Amino acid sequence: MREITASGQTVEEAKENALNQLGLEEDQVNVEVIDEGKKGLLGVFGAKRAYVKVQEKPDLISEGQSYLQNVANQMGAEGTEVHVIENEEEVTYELIGPKIGLLIGKRGQTINALQYLTSLVVNQNKDLYFTVVVDAEGYRERRKETLENLANNLAKKAQRINEEVQIEPMPSFERKIIHTALHDHSEVSTYSDGKDPNRRVVIRPNSLS
Repeated sequence: MREITASGQTVEEAKENALNQLGLEEDQVNVEVIDEGKKGLLGVFGAKRAYVKVQEKPDLISEGQSYLQNVANQMGAEGTEVHVIENEEEVTYELIGPKIGLLIGKRGQTINALQYLTSLVVNQNKDLYFTVVVDAEGYRERRKETLENLANNLAKKAQRINEEVQIEPMPSFERKIIHTALHDHSEVSTYSDGKDPNRRVVIRPNSLS
């Protein structure tokens, strides 16, 4: 992360000089005014130059990539590649390698934890928030299909026994898949119950209302 101190006749000129030396745009840096300077008599006598310190903002998306790479190596999944896909305010990290099972874990618990922790790394800058997705060779799409099938099967069960059916605790983005899958269902409705990390979806037959 580069940092430079520059001067100019004004703060704006000092900042422009710093940006030119770094080859960066203003939205890529943090600027600290060290001295606002002074014009002086007739703009010349007693004039004092302005000074600013300009620091390059960290590339948090790249830091997220490095974080995942390091964790994969520490978990024994050497040879894992981390590909980055940016789409406006969403960033997807695709894990590819010979030991992907280690990074997914039972029922996706490991990859869900990695997604949560990587989101913390990427979203250190409070001015800009990215939705972070960590995927591994299409796991997220397969998991989505599994959850949609689960939702439909348990909806049928709730109708058959005419009782509420609770689903195992899952993270919010997976609960959303369940809610969406049954949103337009004519015979059941859904709601979330409990507190994280034990918050779960409940499927309720409309006949109980």
